[in-house]
Amino acid sequence: MVSRKHSPLEIKVTEAHQCSISLRLEILRNLPFLQSLSPSDLKWVNSLIVEKDFHTGDFICYSGDVGDKLFIIADGKVRLMQHSLTGRDILLDLLNPGEFFGAFSSLGNETYSESAQAHTSCCVLVITNAEIHKILMRFPDVAIRFIEIMAVRLRQANERVHQLGALSVEDRIASILVMLADKFGEQKGPELLLQVPLFREDIAAMAGATVESASRVMSRFQKAGLIRSGRGWVAVRDREGLKAKAQNELH
Repeated sequence: MVSRKHSPLEIKVTEAHQCSISLRLEILRNLPFLQSLSPSDLKWVNSLIVEKDFHTGDFICYSGDVGDKLFIIADGKVRLMQHSLTGRDILLDLLNPGEFFGAFSSLGNETYSESAQAHTSCCVLVITNAEIHKILMRFPDVAIRFIEIMAVRLRQANERVHQLGALSVEDRIASILVMLADKFGEQKGPELLLQVPLFREDIAAMAGATVESASRVMSRFQKAGLIRSGRGWVAVRDREGLKAKAQNELH
């Protein structure tokens, strides 16, 4: 892949003290299961949470630990990982501000199913299961929406497992790059710069492949004009070309 001395990414560092009340309320207001709440109700929910800061590489929770908290990203990016039977860590997803993860025991999640690690420095809002239970009991419509969202997440997780088994490494990576472009892409001239640090190891972990295999595929994509990349960054130049490649394999 083509290297570049200076990364084009614009990633800011966030500390917990920067998680102001206004930022917390904005994050809570945009959570899909809290959008029906009034400003005063959101302030009550805000009173139940605490914020914590994590530096790049810090683990927020570990797979298999008692799942007693829900985590909401206020700023920064978080990686969700799962340890496979082969001993290789699979990178399941990269999360943006406003996304949440963790476990809720009332839905049968006694332990965390994934490990979460700070991909960049981040500020995370933390709420215990006991406090979540208070919210769901007080607002039945929130409870219904929360359950619906968790059901969708379960379906998406199953689809991801199917994809890992059904697609070739090249087409898994094409599909992953399309997903990342939609989630993190920022238009920079004719290309979408993925505003998230991405190394070959990250791409390999998301595709369930070796670093060597992922590197070869990324090099082929670059030669074909589908992407442009350097150390720790990727820009998608032909999203539709990548999408067609992934879809053709599925059919």
